[in-house]
Amino acid sequence: MVTLMLARLPAALRGALTALILTLSTLLLTMLMMPPALFKLLALPSLRRTCDHALTALASAWVAINNRWIAAVRPALWDVQGVAGLHSRGWYLVSANHQSWVDILVLQRIFHGKIPFLKFFLKQELIWVPVIGLAWWALDFPFMKRGRGHGARQNDLLATRLACEKFKRIPTSVINFVEGTRFTPAKQAAQRSPYRHLLKPKIGGLGIALATMGEQFEALLDVTIVYPQGAPKFWDLLCGRIPAVSVRVQVREIPDAVLGSDPVGDKAYRQRLNAWVDQQWVEKDLLIDGMLSASRPTPAG
Repeated sequence: MVTLMLARLPAALRGALTALILTLSTLLLTMLMMPPALFKLLALPSLRRTCDHALTALASAWVAINNRWIAAVRPALWDVQGVAGLHSRGWYLVSANHQSWVDILVLQRIFHGKIPFLKFFLKQELIWVPVIGLAWWALDFPFMKRGRGHGARQNDLLATRLACEKFKRIPTSVINFVEGTRFTPAKQAAQRSPYRHLLKPKIGGLGIALATMGEQFEALLDVTIVYPQGAPKFWDLLCGRIPAVSVRVQVREIPDAVLGSDPVGDKAYRQRLNAWVDQQWVEKDLLIDGMLSASRPTPAG
């Protein structure tokens, strides 16, 4: 009944209602996170695991609410392949192409209940985002300053290594958008990217995650997201104006050659990691080509 009611409303009104739902659920669940987050700061190490579980459960509830309104605002075609066989009791490293802020909710929706809660590498400045910055802090999201120069990169490595160490306490999925920013044709041209649908990969965050807890990851989940009608804005998602989403998940073994080294000081390691990621990017670019071709109507003959 609620689904039918929302789907029949004008797009702008749907957007306003879902924005209100998103705002209220974010405020409520962030407030609920504060007691266990503060208790975790003061608690004995043996009790921090309990606090982490409570915080993750609240974050997962927020994702579940989002999934409900995404499904209710307007039914869309979700073509998702590759999530069978995953489980929520292990550790995964997730890598995805990045086109829109919508990507984050797409990833949360397709992986909800299938792998542990997703945690992102974030710019240091984002900790000051009202409300949601507190939630990211409570959930131990890694904040990176992304400074320039060897010393700044070493500081980033140390700070993020400490954050990733906390992920070893409970099953966690660490996600990294390897392009470092959202894809646009203008950015692609400025970079002179060799890929048709992707920006050049940046291995900084991926290298830090692998250096910190690479041997703990069961696999790399290589995610390819395609919007057949073009990359949407977040308002399009709120209004239910995304008719289709296609996602392919490839489970990749993490080779020993990219585990446990220094992504800042070891040039040979960076070369090995670059080669591994570049090969994935070549395959991902071809996959996006195929997914877009498959989504186009076949001309009448």
